[in-house]
Amino acid sequence: MIAVFLDRDGTIGGTGGGIHPFDFSMYDFAPKAIKTLNDLEVKVFLFTNQTRVGRGYYTEDELIKGFKMMDEELANHSAFLDGIYYCPHKPEDGCECLKPNIGLLLKAREMHNLNLEKCYVVGDTGGSDMLAANKAGMKKVLVKTGWGEGSLTKYRSEWDEVEPDYIADNLLTAVSWIANDLNNNKE
Repeated sequence: MIAVFLDRDGTIGGTGGGIHPFDFSMYDFAPKAIKTLNDLEVKVFLFTNQTRVGRGYYTEDELIKGFKMMDEELANHSAFLDGIYYCPHKPEDGCECLKPNIGLLLKAREMHNLNLEKCYVVGDTGGSDMLAANKAGMKKVLVKTGWGEGSLTKYRSEWDEVEPDYIADNLLTAVSWIANDLNNNKE
């Protein structure tokens, strides 16, 4: 089973930094990009650090309500997520699920019988999204939205041992590349 893991903040919407779930809005092109993945019949998962829950900025219930609002907006575009994996812990908690750790990816692999080597991570941060994908042996797509430009320049030293498989302008161009890559790798 093949899946695409999408970061939330800076990848499908927002600015890159953590934002209150009720204030989060998707980029105009995000539902179309997710629908394209749905039409390719690959699993689509949200894969996000939400440390502001652990730090008390908002509750886990508010986060879940925000996810439901996002699901409703996607449904208005005939798009959907197959699952949502998030880490609510503070960085100092030392959990295994906070990216760049791969606990969330391993949980999804177990629940959905995924071959992570054939799966993709799309995100805007090299220091968390690309490092997590690299640790899990997955394909890495960095988007320039959110903190993507900064990840490629100012913060490149945080992940200089990792090369993205593709650098996309945004989620829509990332999905186009993934569609081509899937087509090229059909067995």
